[in-house]
Amino acid sequence: MRDSSLVKRYLIFLAGLFINSFGVSFITKANLGTSPISSIPYVLSLIYKPSFGMFTLYMSIILILLQIILLRKNFPKVYLLQIPVSILFSWFIDVTMEWLSDFTPSHYAARMISLLIGCVILGCGVYLEVLADVVMLPGESFVNAVSKTFHTDFGRTKIVTDSCMAVCAAITGLIILHQLTGVREGTVIAAFLVGTIARFLKVKLTMITMKRRVVVEIPEEDIV
Repeated sequence: MRDSSLVKRYLIFLAGLFINSFGVSFITKANLGTSPISSIPYVLSLIYKPSFGMFTLYMSIILILLQIILLRKNFPKVYLLQIPVSILFSWFIDVTMEWLSDFTPSHYAARMISLLIGCVILGCGVYLEVLADVVMLPGESFVNAVSKTFHTDFGRTKIVTDSCMAVCAAITGLIILHQLTGVREGTVIAAFLVGTIARFLKVKLTMITMKRRVVVEIPEEDIV
């Protein structure tokens, strides 16, 4: 039973991982700035040859190495699963970006709607990854490592980390491309909206699950 449950959780995680990558690609194609965690890889992909997915993989490897440096002996071996997960996630990003290659909303209203749809998709993906509870992506795992090392609040640490990444991406674009690219109002919207959607889904689905359990536990003779 435990093996069956673990397989189910990994399948949920893989589904979440794919939905997550599709959400990132959808937000990016809205052309209003990508999500904060993806901002540096995306800006670099606009400057150099490797794809968005490949730069995402390079970024993930750096974040994993930083976790090892921060946690040292406390770095769990199971965290090494982030490596194959990162490879798969990066590939998913390139695949979904290819699928959306002809998707180029021109009007600002259409871009904003596309951005919001992308945030909903990404929020669903994040929720499924949390629900699976098997392994975190390097971005979240790095924030967790910083939080544990310096005894800071996870939520506040994530906000600071995301902000730093977005600022670095913006500076990189300004220095090399001489324009602000990859980081716009959509980056800020995604930063606040994705987490809100994931939390909303968690609360709502938890409530639904609890109601179902209550109904099941009520004996038939007590139902009027």
